[in-house]
Amino acid sequence: MARLLAIGECMVELGDAGSGLLRKGFAGDTLNAAYYVRTYLPADIDVAYLSAVGTDLLSQEMLAFIEAKAILTEDIRQIDGAAPGLYMIHLQDGERSFSYWRSASAARKLADDAAHLRSAIEKADTIVFSGITLAILSPEARETLILELRRAKAVGKRVVFDPNIRPRLWEDAATLRAVVEAGARTSTVLLPSFDDEQVHFGDADPEATIARYRQWGADMVLVKNGGGDALLSAEGSDVARISPPKVEAVVDTTSAGDSFNGAFLAKVLAGVAPAEAAAFAARVAAAVIAHHGALVPIEHLPQA
Repeated sequence: MARLLAIGECMVELGDAGSGLLRKGFAGDTLNAAYYVRTYLPADIDVAYLSAVGTDLLSQEMLAFIEAKAILTEDIRQIDGAAPGLYMIHLQDGERSFSYWRSASAARKLADDAAHLRSAIEKADTIVFSGITLAILSPEARETLILELRRAKAVGKRVVFDPNIRPRLWEDAATLRAVVEAGARTSTVLLPSFDDEQVHFGDADPEATIARYRQWGADMVLVKNGGGDALLSAEGSDVARISPPKVEAVVDTTSAGDSFNGAFLAKVLAGVAPAEAAAFAARVAAAVIAHHGALVPIEHLPQA
């Protein structure tokens, strides 16, 4: 059976439930993407998650939550004495900001066991990771993960990278740029956001972002651009421009890019042409930002 493996950090999510109360959930960029992949992917393709959690009650709840979304958890390591990271969402006019408590997150050790990492990647046909995945790791663990992803690319696996740049997670700007480049060079599909690339790599326009990532070895680059047109460059075709639908009222932009990534990958893996898959992903992201939370129930999402 075909298998997609997403690698990264799932965190405990606290959001405003009104009346001074907080709502608890679980989310993280690559887990969010895995949720939307699973939502739209045919049942004959497995979706699995690789991370690390503790053995505490919150970790057990997190594993149960992931399994309830039909995402396989067999590749998630459990580490005695560790615990998940936590973040709180602050919303103002639909735009989000976050407070984080993640310095001791178990997920920082997700690539510490090289044999476990290699085994999980070898079982998969498609591997998804992000700049956040790389940012939370120690330098040694980053190198381990990059080496395994490079190996996966070399044997013909689809390796998907969203740079998802969060500067506060990085030691310094030079390390950020160097590691994002290393991650990109291990990948076949790049899903960057233009605002990040403009700030941290100085790209003048989305076309410059495409050119840089194609130069670094990507077969396909899909540049998200907020409310503007996304640009898609795939082997053997001209650059396609994908216009997002209008959203009358933005409620919560959490997981906009993650949902786009997941819906796009699901359609591509199901055999849909990349430009058509990107147009569908734009519709999904538009529906997601019209609702609260990272993981929007399927009844509120486009069905086809």
